[in-house]
Amino acid sequence: MPAALLPLLAVLFAGVGIAVQAPTNAALAKTSGSVVLAALVSFLVGSVVLAVAWVAFDRTAPAALKGAPGWAWLGGLYGAGFVAAMAYAAPRLGLATALTVAIASQLATALLLDNFGLLGLKTEPVTLPRLLGAALVIGGVVLMRRS
Repeated sequence: MPAALLPLLAVLFAGVGIAVQAPTNAALAKTSGSVVLAALVSFLVGSVVLAVAWVAFDRTAPAALKGAPGWAWLGGLYGAGFVAAMAYAAPRLGLATALTVAIASQLATALLLDNFGLLGLKTEPVTLPRLLGAALVIGGVVLMRRS
């Protein structure tokens, strides 16, 4: 099996999960009347799943996190914001538009992080083909909104 196949499959399935997550959380928000409660339930369920997976397969000692930089603790903050924003936006903008906007903003941010090697990433300079790829996605946002 090629070395890149497993990570590609993982991201492929994660992408499907992200697409399904927004309407799932939006249904919780509609039923409860609260986007924040829906996002909380999503994170609680996810936390239980991760705790079970950690106990079953990993068991790395929590003390191993001691040396992590301060900014590394903020991943849950970004995730919570994304989950809540998508639960709010998907029923209002449509799932395809909301996800396309999210992906475009992720690509723009990724280009900056890669270019400068920020947050522990290796430096990947912004090139014309990478910019064109991002521009095509942003063009997709415009097309999605105008349809």
